Amino acid sequence: MEWEPVVGLEVHAELRTQSKMFCGCAVVDCTVAEPNTHTCPVCLGMPGSLPVINRRAVDLGLRVALALGCRVAPVSVFARKNYFYPDLPKGYQISQYELPLAAEGVLKILPGEQTRVIRIRRVHLEEDTGKLFHEEKPARSLVDLNRAGVPLLEIVSEPDMHSVEEVKAYATTLRRLLQYLEVNSGDMEKGVIRFEANISLRPKGATELGTRVEIKNLNSFRALTRSMEYEVERQAARLSEGQAIRQETLGWDENAGRTYSQRSKEEAHDYRYFPEPDLPPLEVSPQWLEQIRRTVPELPDALCDRLVSQFGLGRYDAEVLVAERSTAEYFQRAVKTSGAPGRTVAAWLTGDLFGLLNTRNLTLEGRGGEPVLPAEEFGALIRMVSEGRINGPTGKSLLVEMIDTGKTAEVLVSEGSLGQITDEDTLRSAVRKTLVENPGQVASFRGGKTSVIQWLLGQVMKTTGGRANPQTVRKMLEEELARGSKE
Repeated sequence: MEWEPVVGLEVHAELRTQSKMFCGCAVVDCTVAEPNTHTCPVCLGMPGSLPVINRRAVDLGLRVALALGCRVAPVSVFARKNYFYPDLPKGYQISQYELPLAAEGVLKILPGEQTRVIRIRRVHLEEDTGKLFHEEKPARSLVDLNRAGVPLLEIVSEPDMHSVEEVKAYATTLRRLLQYLEVNSGDMEKGVIRFEANISLRPKGATELGTRVEIKNLNSFRALTRSMEYEVERQAARLSEGQAIRQETLGWDENAGRTYSQRSKEEAHDYRYFPEPDLPPLEVSPQWLEQIRRTVPELPDALCDRLVSQFGLGRYDAEVLVAERSTAEYFQRAVKTSGAPGRTVAAWLTGDLFGLLNTRNLTLEGRGGEPVLPAEEFGALIRMVSEGRINGPTGKSLLVEMIDTGKTAEVLVSEGSLGQITDEDTLRSAVRKTLVENPGQVASFRGGKTSVIQWLLGQVMKTTGGRANPQTVRKMLEEELARGSKE
């Protein structure tokens, strides 16, 4: 029997606020901050402390809801989700349940050749928990509560995905959207986005859902796809042998490459949800919503369409450029400076510049927020090539030096006398000198071996220090060789 996976994803994204969801504690990079240094009675759950809703977190949540086409609730309610765990100091998590911030949205994905529409069930706000650290020597567990109370946006899809490819496309598309909206950094290594996958199998062609399991706390695309592949294979094997699937919560062991049971799967009633008594209902007025709507930037799909129509790019190149908002903005600034066709700038960017950055393990943003090569300087280099001041090979050499030295193309050209030779008498002299010094290759060309002209062109370029225009040199070679054959 063939089995069809049915998958829904819960995505927890940290919101880019300066303070926590319900208190004034600073949101810090928990990978570098000293443990338990950014806490207060509210996020520590001290008796008598009162939470206050972070307006900025609500703004960012509304921005995502609008971008996903959700129906935003005029009134939403925070609730207490009760469970006991060492990283949850209050003994409950403030979240939303029956009346979330928004619901009924969609996200378009492109897992292959055809676009798929994945339904969004709900978008709601909540607070993060602390983080546990387990040590072997000595055997102990430690808790850091710097992360407790950090604003989270939970985005829950319907079970509309049926393959690993669709799940990965959904996760990467949603991450890109959150980055474009500037609500989340997308830095997976720091755990700012975490996935929980609900997976079940059913006979292919069936409509009834099977028993599902939930894989918790997946913090990378690799963990998400590998855990799903493993779980689909495990469930298919059990079902094919006539065994039942147990509804449970699973963890993922990256080193072993397998899931493991954590506990039986909880239902909503296990958490004893009830309205948070210390917070009033959250009311979103039409005026507030319209104010947020005006802050929603051009979204990836619309931007991709515009790059294709405005700059004449192929669809694939446009998709590469919009994968990161910063890359698309870099490209547009470079085009404006260079004055060159969009296709030319895209080829330099995705081919030459990306290739150099990859070999040096760098990104466009560089380290510390300073760009490795400003878009304007990159565009100025391309403009020099387009205007014929330097040739293509020289431009590519200069690109390497610009990244390695931080100098501009103008400075490097003036320092190294790298400007393109445009004087025709000088170029023709170099061409004639090359033909005189290489009679054997000239004879081969005239004997019918026309490919030799490329070797002769290389010799002229070598003679001129790479500063000649290859197209001009080739034309002159053809003229001189033709003249010589007539003589």
